[in-house]
Amino acid sequence: MPILAFANVANERGIAMKVVLKLSLLLLLDLLLLGSFSRAQDTSMPGMPMPRQEPAPHQEMKMETAKPAYPKMRRAQESSVSNLVTLEQMQKLAEDKNPTLRQAESEIRATRARQKQTGLYPNPTVGYAGDEIRGGSVGGGKQGFFVQQSIVTGNKLGLSRDVSARDLKLAEIEAQEQTIRVQSAVKMAYLRVLAAQELLDTRNDIARIAADAVETQSRLSNTGQADQTEVLESEVEARRARMAARMQENTLREEWRSLAAVVGQPDLPLSTVAGDLEHNWPELNEEETVEAIARNSPANKIADAAEQRALSALTRAKRQAIPDIQLRAGMEYNNDLLADSLHAKGWEGFAEVGVEIPLFNRNQGNIAAGQADADRAGLEKARIALTLRERAASVVDKYANARLMAVEYRDEILPRASKAYGLMFDRYGQMLASYPRVLELQRKLYELQIEYISTLEGVWTNGIALQGFLLTDGLEAPARPGEMDRPIRETNVPMPERTMSPSDISSRRP
Repeated sequence: MPILAFANVANERGIAMKVVLKLSLLLLLDLLLLGSFSRAQDTSMPGMPMPRQEPAPHQEMKMETAKPAYPKMRRAQESSVSNLVTLEQMQKLAEDKNPTLRQAESEIRATRARQKQTGLYPNPTVGYAGDEIRGGSVGGGKQGFFVQQSIVTGNKLGLSRDVSARDLKLAEIEAQEQTIRVQSAVKMAYLRVLAAQELLDTRNDIARIAADAVETQSRLSNTGQADQTEVLESEVEARRARMAARMQENTLREEWRSLAAVVGQPDLPLSTVAGDLEHNWPELNEEETVEAIARNSPANKIADAAEQRALSALTRAKRQAIPDIQLRAGMEYNNDLLADSLHAKGWEGFAEVGVEIPLFNRNQGNIAAGQADADRAGLEKARIALTLRERAASVVDKYANARLMAVEYRDEILPRASKAYGLMFDRYGQMLASYPRVLELQRKLYELQIEYISTLEGVWTNGIALQGFLLTDGLEAPARPGEMDRPIRETNVPMPERTMSPSDISSRRP
């Protein structure tokens, strides 16, 4: 039976092959397990933590959160446990506490009092009069009293009141200007506090990213995937980030102290302010803004009022040459005896009228000086208008640049940086990128956010300065009427570093 014998042999050989295959598979599995255990033993070092089990080297750095972290504005306001401070509250506080506003009101009262004093008529003079007074056994002479009054002519009192009225107008415009100055200063100081508040949150985020980078490099160094120089470099960046965050805390306190000083309450405790830097920017047309400042600025109005005052003073000086009338009258008792009687002559009246003759002094010197003052006031008016245009053009340029930068950051730069960071995060989740690369893009994104916030601060501060006619110093003392060279003094422009380019900002701020 050769066929049956062949079948039995084949069957036995098949069984043997199956057994061999099963044994081979078991042996291969044992070898793999043994190799994994040996590698785990080799990578473990005394005093070092065991690395996480991973199919790829970068898996041990996988982030704990499932979503990437992007910059966010107004986090300090959302997390504040106390009531937020508003701009309206600060402005109301400045109205009550800022001393310059009270100074301006006091100057109005003083000028109004001077106007009243200038229009008062000269007081009369009452006195004793005696003539041919004799004593001893022989009586006689005259003794009595008199009243003397100056009669002001040429409407000089009315013209003096007109000059004082011009002073009062100057004081009132100065008070209006001071109000604008304080309001603009409070707004600018408030927005700087808000910007410092946002910058502090972002710098704290960068410090946390840098700390995460240090931890990441340390773990990579433990597994031999990073050397000591990379760890040290990450530590340097982490310290710089922490230093910048602490410096920003100091900046926030400094800006708050400035705000508290402007509102007139320096002991105001540090609080979180409410606001939105990204929306409702000051909307300004460059040409219209410069023209409006040149025409409607309180400094221009003060210069115009000063010119009118100089013209009124010139008119008053011209009338000064018209002499006043001096009246003098009185009664005297005449002790001389009558010729045919032993009785005294008795009471006698007298009257005198005098007029000064403007022969030598016709007030010509004061008239010439008044004319020169009027000419100078007219030229000062033109100078101030030109200076306002020049300074407004400079601030408009800063505002336009800051707005251009803010729009570019908001619409182009930050979206691209966010997208790059998000794509890298997704690649890391797919085990196609390393975690240090994710942290690098995240740090760059937050650094761009810092530049964006600084640019927003420039948009607001320069816009507020332009809306407030360049009046930005809320603690500048109001001028007194007649100080015609001072009206231009308040055209303070915002500090240039508020609108620096991003490269300049990064070089000035660590």
